[in-house]
Amino acid sequence: MSEEAKRPLWTSGQAMAATGGMLIGEPGWTATGVSIDTRTLEPGDLFVALQDARDGHDFVAAAMEKGAAASLVERGDTGVEPALLAKDALQALRALGTAARDRSSAIRVAVTGSVGKTSVKEAIAAVFRAAGPAHWSVKSYNNHWGVPLTLARMPRDSERAVFELGMNHAGEIRDLASLVRPHVALITRIAPAHLEHLGSVEAIADAKSEIFEGLEQDGVAIYPSDDALAERLARHAKHSCAAFMLDFGTDASAAIRIESFETGLDGSRGVANVLGIRAPFRLAATGAHWAWNAGAIFAACAGAGLDARDVAEALSGVGAEPGRGRAVRIALPGGGDFTLLDDAYNANPVSMAAAIEALGSASPTGAGRRIAVLGDMLELGLDENRLHAALADNLAAAGVDAVLPCGRRMKHLHDALPNNVRAGYAQDAGEGLEQVKSMVRPGDVVLIKGSNGSGLHKIASVLVDGTAFGLTEA
Repeated sequence: MSEEAKRPLWTSGQAMAATGGMLIGEPGWTATGVSIDTRTLEPGDLFVALQDARDGHDFVAAAMEKGAAASLVERGDTGVEPALLAKDALQALRALGTAARDRSSAIRVAVTGSVGKTSVKEAIAAVFRAAGPAHWSVKSYNNHWGVPLTLARMPRDSERAVFELGMNHAGEIRDLASLVRPHVALITRIAPAHLEHLGSVEAIADAKSEIFEGLEQDGVAIYPSDDALAERLARHAKHSCAAFMLDFGTDASAAIRIESFETGLDGSRGVANVLGIRAPFRLAATGAHWAWNAGAIFAACAGAGLDARDVAEALSGVGAEPGRGRAVRIALPGGGDFTLLDDAYNANPVSMAAAIEALGSASPTGAGRRIAVLGDMLELGLDENRLHAALADNLAAAGVDAVLPCGRRMKHLHDALPNNVRAGYAQDAGEGLEQVKSMVRPGDVVLIKGSNGSGLHKIASVLVDGTAFGLTEA
């Protein structure tokens, strides 16, 4: 743990004042972090016993054994001290987050969208870190507990902070945005994700636009000019308290414009025009959709007061995250290697089409082929069968040589494919891994993509670490 991470974050008195709770046991503790999970808890953390999928009170003793400074509980019967007793642990965590927000002068950026929000958030965080003391959401902590937890962890001296806001239903973004109260609110893109709950892409756009409602006075609202629903997003922004509206994209009228963009297995490069300032940039990630992501990154950083040229310089040192468009060379047991396009983090029809396009732009070596290993796309509602089958057109346009669909929903894609590109069909990720291992050969470029629930990220993981072929110990 770094020295910065060990600096005091909450004293017992501050935590009590923020939450309105009651101290039990020794009152003079100081927490250097906040945790809700004993598996990742660090010594000195304040452990918050949330009642979610599991009751956090069952783990209070384990948290204290691992070195927690104290526990925040809503039951006084754990028998473990010191503790901070509150009526509701989640509401107390939200109160900690609100207090952390209000005591810091950090410029807060909130990111949402159907596609790219985690990748964009991670890149913005890297740029912010290069510019000074920064804070950011770890992983995809973007829900009803992840956002307040991220806020509660924010050091007082942070200069900039970026938060990811996620949703499944209307109203969720509104609540999270009211908690973060961002100075800059960004929507990356609208896509048919969560159709099962919201019913239409227009409803999705409306739900994502709730982020603008949480803006601080004189804030910045950012939306994609190239999106089919850009005008709808802009209307929502106009009805917020935003003092500035910025759009980004490839359109000549966009405030933040990607003038040129090239991508390949070695990464991507382009030129951004940010309010008249031209900034050449490089990215480690591959895929044409990263032009869209780059526009969002430059726009958010401009809203946070950073010079476009400094943003470009910081981005050049940012590596592609696992599961989000990185290209990895993987050795084969019999000699040679293949390239894995690891885009396995999540999927919906728009991001799947972008990943397939990236595969189509890749160049196999020797006798290598373009292979797509695709998992189920979840939460698409009544139209899910058609949306899965429709990917056959994207695969044909990209010139993909072999397709391995994995999962019940992907059976509809398998049935829509011509026989010459059918590489098989797998019921699940475990079966899919065995088929991938038997089919891949030197020079291949293999795309792996699916929703988290499909499990395809597990295939990517064991291919990357070498355990799939027994090249390293399991």
